[in-house]
Amino acid sequence: MQSDLIVLNVMGPYREPREPAFSYDYSVQRPDWATAQGVRVKVSIELELDYLKNSILGIVGGSVGQQLRINQILSRAIADKKLEIADADGLLADRLDVMIGPFTGDSISLFAELDQWMKAEQAVLRKSIHDQTGL
Repeated sequence: MQSDLIVLNVMGPYREPREPAFSYDYSVQRPDWATAQGVRVKVSIELELDYLKNSILGIVGGSVGQQLRINQILSRAIADKKLEIADADGLLADRLDVMIGPFTGDSISLFAELDQWMKAEQAVLRKSIHDQTGL
């Protein structure tokens, strides 16, 4: 199903102060909304980012700067996909500011779709990392 959700702006990553997560702030709008709404998407460092980086992609090594850039690339890709999954699940149907947390606990069922995407996009993510960091 094609979504009519339009992403106007993305800011981040921000380091969440009280939890091991990065977050991105999205400004989103639908054609029938008068104004844009805010959506904060949190990416768990251990359960989502490190899982993708270490278990699926098997990325090791690199300088501190390269590792920082890799984390930025992967966390943004995860956040974008989580926004897409949340929209498809109906979490963004109402015109409200929304926070999409890590896909754990009550939302663990959504992690299966994220995991499937991670495995399907391995080659694309590896190419993006290679193009931007040389690793």
